[in-house]
Amino acid sequence: MLQQTQVATVIPYYQRFLEKFPTIEALAQADTHDLMKAWEGLGYYARARYLQHAAQVILQKYGGAMPHTREELRKLKGFGDYTSASVASIAFGQDCIAIDGNAMRVFARYFGIYSDLRERSTKAQIEATALPHLPKGQAGLFNEAVMELGATICLPKKPDCLRCPVRSGCYAFQHGAVHQLPIKSRRPPSPHHHIAVGIVYRGDTVLIALRRSEGLLSNLWEFPGGKLQPGESLAECCRREIAEETGLQVAVGEKFAEVKHAYTHFRITLHAFHCQYLSGEAVPKSSQEVRWARIKDLPQYAFPKANKTIIEALQHQHQLPLFNTTH
Repeated sequence: MLQQTQVATVIPYYQRFLEKFPTIEALAQADTHDLMKAWEGLGYYARARYLQHAAQVILQKYGGAMPHTREELRKLKGFGDYTSASVASIAFGQDCIAIDGNAMRVFARYFGIYSDLRERSTKAQIEATALPHLPKGQAGLFNEAVMELGATICLPKKPDCLRCPVRSGCYAFQHGAVHQLPIKSRRPPSPHHHIAVGIVYRGDTVLIALRRSEGLLSNLWEFPGGKLQPGESLAECCRREIAEETGLQVAVGEKFAEVKHAYTHFRITLHAFHCQYLSGEAVPKSSQEVRWARIKDLPQYAFPKANKTIIEALQHQHQLPLFNTTH
């Protein structure tokens, strides 16, 4: 849960997650809907799927006992170099070094490493430089200390060097290079996409679709819609996407909400329109399932964060929309 997510955000999720799935068996056998609902709002939903897959492998291959070595942990889905090294060293006392973003910054400053942190080779260089300093039998404490140092003292923009317990041996502090290191090239600008989705009404229900079981935001529910194509308006995009995804013909009404959201490698602006059902039978042409759901029941389903913002707005509207479709 801590991958790409702050501790303060994670703590309540962690506590609720362990209450719901207290054992490896419970997680391995969990219903997909319950799993995604428990993770809803944390983002990076592949982590939840990988965690369950890892639990299933641990149950089937290792008899329900976590593997202890970095090499064996690395075989589990969702366990990269950093997570594997962290678990192996902290939980099982293995002598391995855990390198995450904080550790890379700390080591780059301490050892005076001027290589670009965005270059893949830099991580290997930093690990090779730091590894001889790993105290045998105390790797867990060492890794936690480096994490804590990077999170509280050796900060990216305003490092508190005067409080740093290792400043006497730090290259950057001794050579006045604290603000030069680490070297990190600019990330290229993220692509930005406009997405049009429809709140399709049929009586007192609206249409929702369950995304496929693989890919981005898999196994989450959403309002039907998709990416704006060149030369079309947002309303045209909304109508086209709903027809392509569900087979329904709708009349696109007024824009109801606009939500901006950032993913790892791109950003979106989500435009939600009130839509009036005209004809057709809803079928899941590009999803696992489509369903008509009452607005008051929508919180029972697991939705991506941007869709949840729309749901909250829907639940605060006092009446169903009156359609005056001019689009």
